[in-house]
Amino acid sequence: MKIGVIRFPGTNCDRDVAKAIELAGATPEYVWWNEENLSDFDGIVIPGGFSYGDYLRAGAMASITPVIDGINELVKEEKPVLGICNGAQILGEIGLVPGVFITNENPKFNCEWVDLKVGTTRTPFTKNFKKGETVQIPIAHAEGRFYTEDIDLLKDQDQIVLQFKDKNPNGSLEAITSVCDESGLVCAMMPHPERACESILGSTDGLNFFKGFL
Repeated sequence: MKIGVIRFPGTNCDRDVAKAIELAGATPEYVWWNEENLSDFDGIVIPGGFSYGDYLRAGAMASITPVIDGINELVKEEKPVLGICNGAQILGEIGLVPGVFITNENPKFNCEWVDLKVGTTRTPFTKNFKKGETVQIPIAHAEGRFYTEDIDLLKDQDQIVLQFKDKNPNGSLEAITSVCDESGLVCAMMPHPERACESILGSTDGLNFFKGFL
């Protein structure tokens, strides 16, 4: 399995994600923002960071780059796409997942370990978990508060992937911190699973998200 790792100016979690993909048993390959043909890849990860310095709005400038056309084509081919943190914001900007990720309720950068509840196992990224299972993964964001006007639709279509369990550190609607599209193949998550892939880091719960590509 060859998984593309998208790089924008300001991306800073690309190497962490590539390492996590290798640990999961797949082959990562970096893809720059100006590449449009992604047909050789079996899946895509859009890593975290601060694409284009988060100017205008997090993910806004990245959303109009050539690589987005390639990602849209992969989605049409029913290949999995995972957006992490800034990647989640980008997926929201281009409308591949419902809702948006806006400034935290307490408008400061928030970096801490959190307990998360798995809301659905119908995505490739959560198929190795049990519904309702608790996982430990860190967050690191200033614009991670999830909001949508269609919360009932998300519930009806089983699109809530992860929720904060014991506390809601950024004020997200119903503590939601990860959602997917209707197919389940496109997933946006604010927590950083690549930072929880080895026991030395404090948790291996994040590795299963990457094993979902296999």
